[in-house]
Amino acid sequence: MFSGIIKNTGKIYKIYNKGNNCVIEVASKLKFKKSEIGSSICCSGACLTLEKYSKNLSKFYISKETLAKTNFKKVRRGDVINLEKSLMFGDRISGHFVQGHVDTTSIVKKIIFIGKSWFIDFKLNKKFKKYLVYKGSITINGVSLTLSNINQDGFRVVIIPHTLKKTNLLYLKEKNVVNVEFDVLGKYIKSFKKW
Repeated sequence: MFSGIIKNTGKIYKIYNKGNNCVIEVASKLKFKKSEIGSSICCSGACLTLEKYSKNLSKFYISKETLAKTNFKKVRRGDVINLEKSLMFGDRISGHFVQGHVDTTSIVKKIIFIGKSWFIDFKLNKKFKKYLVYKGSITINGVSLTLSNINQDGFRVVIIPHTLKKTNLLYLKEKNVVNVEFDVLGKYIKSFKKW
């Protein structure tokens, strides 16, 4: 479980393709202890297991399922990803509960610059619109954000300067693909309503 409050980013240092799976090495300032090997780390929205850590390099395995559901299938050496360690009991939660279970990907449709904030419109497959809640939470590349508008073919978020400075959202351009996780509470409520 994560909060979606990103304080660290990392750069893809190496990518090892192994059939339908792959392993990535990420260079970052995020420090780990030996005891944290095997723990869950949110990597741009996807919950991955820390397999190895040495100096400033951390190693993660990406399964076929994760590749299919996320933008990691298009990741390249040098790309910046968001990093967050899992929550510890007693941590302050100032975002929302993020599982690191990416539901789908979305395409950046339009970026509007107003002052120092970015208003970003994302295109979303119609079947996922039922999970959008006006002023509700959504996770983009692991970042906890608020839905500011629900559009006919997607949704809009507003990103403030501090979030841009701390995350890889700063590098977004039109037609980029992002990882999306809908609010877990909304998903459970929608599931219960089917019964």
